[in-house]
Amino acid sequence: MSDEATSTLLKRAKFLVAALVALLLLGAVIVLVNRSMQARALADATAIHALQYVTTTQPTGGGDGTAVTLPGTLQGVIESTVYARSSGYLKRWTKDIGASVKKGELLAEINAPEIDQQLYQMEAARAQSASSEALAKSSAERWQSLREKDAVTQQELDERLSAYKQAQADLAAAEANVSRLRSLQGFNRVTAPFDGVLTRRNVDVGDLVNAGNGGAGQALFSLAQVDPLRLYIYVPQGYANQVKIGDTVKVTLAERAGEHYQGSIARTARAIDPATRTLQVEIRVPNPGGELFSGAYVQVELPIKGDRAATVVPTNVLLFRPDGPRVAVVDQNGRVRLALVKLGTDYGTSVEVLAGVDATDRIIVNPADSLADGDVVTLVRTSQSTG
Repeated sequence: MSDEATSTLLKRAKFLVAALVALLLLGAVIVLVNRSMQARALADATAIHALQYVTTTQPTGGGDGTAVTLPGTLQGVIESTVYARSSGYLKRWTKDIGASVKKGELLAEINAPEIDQQLYQMEAARAQSASSEALAKSSAERWQSLREKDAVTQQELDERLSAYKQAQADLAAAEANVSRLRSLQGFNRVTAPFDGVLTRRNVDVGDLVNAGNGGAGQALFSLAQVDPLRLYIYVPQGYANQVKIGDTVKVTLAERAGEHYQGSIARTARAIDPATRTLQVEIRVPNPGGELFSGAYVQVELPIKGDRAATVVPTNVLLFRPDGPRVAVVDQNGRVRLALVKLGTDYGTSVEVLAGVDATDRIIVNPADSLADGDVVTLVRTSQSTG
């Protein structure tokens, strides 16, 4: 091979090596640039995810702005469970649930053949006792006449008089048993004890009925007088002195938005329950049209107002820690401060705060359990609490 050919091959080889080195350098640069971009994107994403986004609210004032509303359950002004006084089989029932009944109206009849047979037997025993009493009376009168003629001794007369008195006692006992069984026989007719609405029927034709009045006996019917209705609420001790008998209250149902019914305070317990620190209050609610049902859950708004010095916050801002309830307050720099608060009346969706926060504080809604003093958060928006 000539020198010229060898020089050409060497030039080509150098060119190929240079091109390969250039490609490798270009690939290395591209990899380094990609890694740098990915590292920067990861750092940015980590910084974004490290931020805590929170929603805040501000407390509202108590006092004139918040009426005291408490839950309660409607009941009939009179409610009774009707039991049987005689045992037997249910012959028939005449009233079913929802029926309006009057006092003394027939609800059911019980077939009690044992009582009938006992009555027949006792009537026969009474007749026997009456016959014995008549014979003893005749004997006593006859021996009284003989004694007057000194034909018999005084002891014999006393024996006849004693037999007569015993016969009278046996007759009285027989008559009492007959009266008792007739009364039991009358209990075969189950009647309404007062005017009302039948709210439950627990028996059907052919059922075996056991006599009783709340023990082993079987409840036949439940009856309620639904006009007026009554309900009991438990007023916190702080408002107990503002509750007055005769005051008008507003009764509302969740399923009837925009409607309300008037009731009045009928009586109070006049004592604070030491277990709950509340005052039991009875309220009467007129129900002439039967629109309200016994057993319904209602809200009662009392004509009293909350503590003027208290503020109200939603219940979903509270954090419960071992040292007491706290709320997470955010300052101007987005830094969190867990403020210890003193709670007052619980209104269900909101609660009074007697101390620990100001009306201008921004409080985190639904704070995380891991939130701690000094954490930095980012505000999403600020909503005003309705209390």
